[in-house]
Amino acid sequence: MEYRNPVFTRPSEITCEINHDEYGWIPFTCHRDDTGAAFDVVTLYDTMAADSSTVAYVEPTAEELQRIASVQLRHTRNLLLEEEVDPYVTNPFRWDALTSEQQTEATTYRQALLDVPSQPTFP
Repeated sequence: MEYRNPVFTRPSEITCEINHDEYGWIPFTCHRDDTGAAFDVVTLYDTMAADSSTVAYVEPTAEELQRIASVQLRHTRNLLLEEEVDPYVTNPFRWDALTSEQQTEATTYRQALLDVPSQPTFP
């Protein structure tokens, strides 16, 4: 199997591009224990792992991990706002159908979600 640009993205994972018979050069994530491919993944993994051009795995720094966690938490927060809160808060017909107690709960919950990034323990 032809490959190019192999990089260890985790200790047991190599991302690369493979030259697929049907689709040409495509992105591929290679795990040695992957059994779902139509070709010999173990041989490909072992070949790339032994290849001196394969970029070694670099452990992320604490700052990188914090940045990743921050992005993930903001994404989750944004999904909650978009899918659970804002369809009610921004729609006058839905909003008016809520009791005042439900409106207060929705407003409080929405504000709490918006305040997540300013919490001292964030992320």
